[in-house]
Amino acid sequence: MKQKFEIIFLDEAIKFVNNLDKKSRNKVLYNIDKAKYVNDPKLLKKLEGEIWYFRTKFMTLQYRLFAFWDKSDNIDTLVIATHGVVKKSNKVAKAEIDKAERTRQEYYTNKTR
Repeated sequence: MKQKFEIIFLDEAIKFVNNLDKKSRNKVLYNIDKAKYVNDPKLLKKLEGEIWYFRTKFMTLQYRLFAFWDKSDNIDTLVIATHGVVKKSNKVAKAEIDKAERTRQEYYTNKTR
């Protein structure tokens, strides 16, 4: 099976994943890796505007890692993971979406310098 995209984790996303307990971290990373090969909205879903998120449900918690696409280079599309949250409800906080959007804008501003 061919990999569909590469992933870059920004610092805040790395911190989020590293702070999870081992079993949760492994499940989150497994689902992200799986999303590279299969088109499954249970794993990677568009949220709002240019913001997407990786989804993992493990035990009673839902983990979300926010991301956006970088299609500016002539290489395989990259998904940039911005940051993550642990949810207990089905609704994603608007503040988290806004934070991911600000990170996306900063990424492209810094990339063009």
